[in-house]
Amino acid sequence: MEFENSIYSLIPPVLAILMVVLTRRVLVSLGAGIIAGALLLHDFSIGATLKEIGTIVKGHFISDGALNEWNVYILLFLLILGMMTSIISLAGGSRAFGEWAIARVKTRRGAQLLTVVFGLVIFIDDYFNSLAVGNVSRPITDRHRISRAKLAYYLDSTAAPVCVISPVSSWGAYIIGIIGTIFATHEITNMSAFSAFIQMIPMNFYAVFALVLVFIVAYFQLDFGPMKKHEETALATGEVISADKKAAIGEGIKLEESDKGKVGDLVWPIVILIVSTVGFMIYTGIQNVKGLDEPTSITLLSIFENTDVPKSLVYGGLLGLASAILFFLPKKMGAASLGKGLGRGIQSMLGAVTILLFAWTIISIIDSLGTGTYLAGLVDQHMNLAYLPFVLFVLSGLMAFATGTSWGTFGVMLPIAAEISASTNIDFMLPVLAAVLAGSVFGDHCSPISDTTILSSTGAGSHHIDHVMTQLPYSLVAAGVSAVGYLALGLTESVWIGLLASAVIFVLLLIIIKKVSSKNSMSDQAYHA
Repeated sequence: MEFENSIYSLIPPVLAILMVVLTRRVLVSLGAGIIAGALLLHDFSIGATLKEIGTIVKGHFISDGALNEWNVYILLFLLILGMMTSIISLAGGSRAFGEWAIARVKTRRGAQLLTVVFGLVIFIDDYFNSLAVGNVSRPITDRHRISRAKLAYYLDSTAAPVCVISPVSSWGAYIIGIIGTIFATHEITNMSAFSAFIQMIPMNFYAVFALVLVFIVAYFQLDFGPMKKHEETALATGEVISADKKAAIGEGIKLEESDKGKVGDLVWPIVILIVSTVGFMIYTGIQNVKGLDEPTSITLLSIFENTDVPKSLVYGGLLGLASAILFFLPKKMGAASLGKGLGRGIQSMLGAVTILLFAWTIISIIDSLGTGTYLAGLVDQHMNLAYLPFVLFVLSGLMAFATGTSWGTFGVMLPIAAEISASTNIDFMLPVLAAVLAGSVFGDHCSPISDTTILSSTGAGSHHIDHVMTQLPYSLVAAGVSAVGYLALGLTESVWIGLLASAVIFVLLLIIIKKVSSKNSMSDQAYHA
């Protein structure tokens, strides 16, 4: 039986996602999806299934006879960041920074707003955002009894939504590159790909309302759904992660901390990490632009379009780790403590590395089965053009949710959306492309097999399933108002009417949620009492 590019291709991702929700065991669930997908690919031959899985896993490290630098460097960066965090903590930097922040950030609201601002400032890459902001913010949010699930939500919702509307980011460069190809294919010459990207920012309803919602949640302490229970538990007991579960990914085993730690022991390694990583992104981007077969002018856009993100992360991470060790040495805690700190740092990241490897494996299998192609094909069936932005938003969300990759969804859905628009109504080109971007980020946010979702859990030190389940209601709110906006946009052919319709529904929903969630809620006054 032919399983590729058919409804059967949905079985592996649906199985994995259902099992994650029902069993709350991420690795077992991903493993079941991997095995089911490999069996479908090879007509249930056990030998061929095992060989397929082995080949895919090997490909994560070795591809076409050479090192798979993207995957390996991402994994190395995780381990480096784990070691760096551990050494900073060992030197007393985390404790000192927490005490400094407590003295200045007096409220839970302030701690949450500070985290959101950090997330907006670090917009170069979503991986970098989630991990770096998580490590900076965790001491502050822990001190103010903010749950790790809430921190993971802030990280995830200020990573992809910012990157997808920032032209100076790895996401922006990637998207602009695809748009450029689309414009060349359809001979669109009245605007540049960069100009189109800028014009699409207000049309990306999900990114806009996800970011607005983050600020509202932080300022008004708007907790609802499973998040409410996590926050109330943290507030009442000080337990920021679920006490009935094993250690969360990214959460290292506690080490002794120096009582001589200073704020600079944490701040300077993080600053060096950020500055050096961005510097290496610019450097590798310039080198890659110079190495192109066809000469290209060196601009900020061309630099970030051609930068080597994983390599830059590793180089920047190594400098950050080296600086953390230099700040640790004056504490005179001995080589044994340093070695133990490095080891525990690696150990703290092994859970994240394992989940990421499993996620990459199931994504490869889903790609081989043609799950994305099958879902994309659904859009070509009978459809009123007025519903096109709405349908593309929903379909892109489903695809990203099922495949765990927003970038993969961009690659498949943007050309399809452009083709439909070019053959029906060229004026819909930018709105439908924006709808694809918005839906892809929404689906990626909700997917437990998404690498960005996993890394947000890692950066926050949260249990992965807790992050997935607590973020889901917030994502659905932003997605719901976005869907209304795309319906209004399609029916009126006005972006601003669509945005206004979304805003009206957004305000009404927040008023209702605020009234419901405020009943029997604990307050900041109870915290300070």
